[in-house]
Amino acid sequence: MKKGFTLFEMLIYIAVLSSVILAVSSFFLWIVRSNVKAKAMREVSNNARRAMEILTLEIKEAKSVYEPTSVFSTSSGQLSLETTKYLPADELQTYIDFFRCEKRLCLKKEGQDPVALTSDNVEVNNLEFNQIATTSTAPSIRIGLTIDYKAPAEKPEYRASINTTSTVSIRSY
Repeated sequence: MKKGFTLFEMLIYIAVLSSVILAVSSFFLWIVRSNVKAKAMREVSNNARRAMEILTLEIKEAKSVYEPTSVFSTSSGQLSLETTKYLPADELQTYIDFFRCEKRLCLKKEGQDPVALTSDNVEVNNLEFNQIATTSTAPSIRIGLTIDYKAPAEKPEYRASINTTSTVSIRSY
């Protein structure tokens, strides 16, 4: 009696093993791609949330909207706010500007360099500020913000985007 495997048994073994390896590697590849997509979506979402929180806080704390050209009633990609800076013996009027610098959202306080509020991994593709007419004396600002993930051109499946809109009123004291 011969012991060993026949050619047919070896071929069946190789086919079954190949199928199992293919299924497992496909599953791991799917997990990696899903993880990268989730990372891109998380990056976009976190940047949008952080930018909106900062915008909302600064608008609420502002004294007024600074309108150097008095044409702010239309849509604008820049917002200038007049704020109050309290010093030990004095109260100073200062200004804060929000605008797009290249493909990022930037904040510039008077006398300081601009600071990017979004990371290098995302692009701000839309930034709009609209002043809304209200019955109160405090103006309201509608913010429109679109942020996209910088996905490599050869990896379009990793694209992620978020479009947020919020309305904030300046507090009237």
